[in-house]
Amino acid sequence: METIAQYFSHIPSAHRALILAGGITLFWLIESAIPLVSFTYNKWRHAGINFFFTFTTIIINFGFALLIVLSSDWCVNHHFGLVQWLNSPLWLTLLIGLPVLDLVGAYLVHFIEHKIKWMWKFHMVHHSDIYVDTTTANRHHPGESVFRAVFTIIAVFVSGAPIWLVMLYQSLSVVLSQFNHANIKLPRWADRLIKLVIVTPGMHRVHHHYVRPETDSNYGNIFSFWDRLFGTYSNADTNKLQYGLDVLTGREDGNLKEQLLLPFDKKVKTDY
Repeated sequence: METIAQYFSHIPSAHRALILAGGITLFWLIESAIPLVSFTYNKWRHAGINFFFTFTTIIINFGFALLIVLSSDWCVNHHFGLVQWLNSPLWLTLLIGLPVLDLVGAYLVHFIEHKIKWMWKFHMVHHSDIYVDTTTANRHHPGESVFRAVFTIIAVFVSGAPIWLVMLYQSLSVVLSQFNHANIKLPRWADRLIKLVIVTPGMHRVHHHYVRPETDSNYGNIFSFWDRLFGTYSNADTNKLQYGLDVLTGREDGNLKEQLLLPFDKKVKTDY
């Protein structure tokens, strides 16, 4: 644990970039070999708009990086937050802090985005993708990237996470988001086993169905048990799902200008 803590306390930016690029490359290759859904589309052209939003997310996260570091340092120095109050050893800090970071920094903000209409309009950009694959993981409007960065800071204060845990969480969050969005077909037994703890592509696919109630389910990013605990888990038949949003039918999901302006388009219905 000491080695892990030391590494993530000082993880180089180049290593974080490799984690992002390596995850996309790995899952891109796997989904090409064993796809969950057989798409007829230009994979590179589809990835273009998602890579643009990946770039904007990186810029916004970079802008918030100092605030996240300062928040973590403040919690440690002032003994604030759950793991600080417990004065827990490294292994317990990981066991408690990581799920709390995932709960507040991923599940909670995701749930709220589906319930508050003006936030939902930013999140619609993510759901507008009709060919969900590993590149969809980073398809977030810049406005939504700000929401998620703010909730990451809130998660740091709630958990009291030291910086090594925050960096570990963000690295796992990136890779596992790429995994659960990947168009990968797992053996049924493997999917059932993995999703007892970790969100799988089969589980998250339900969330990208184009109509309710499936769209308002399976919000988890790393851990699957939050959905079960809070009653938002759905085990719908994935063979009958359709990606996208019914209120966006007829719109071109690959039109970058349209996607950027989507949250401000008054013609778009927020009740789907």
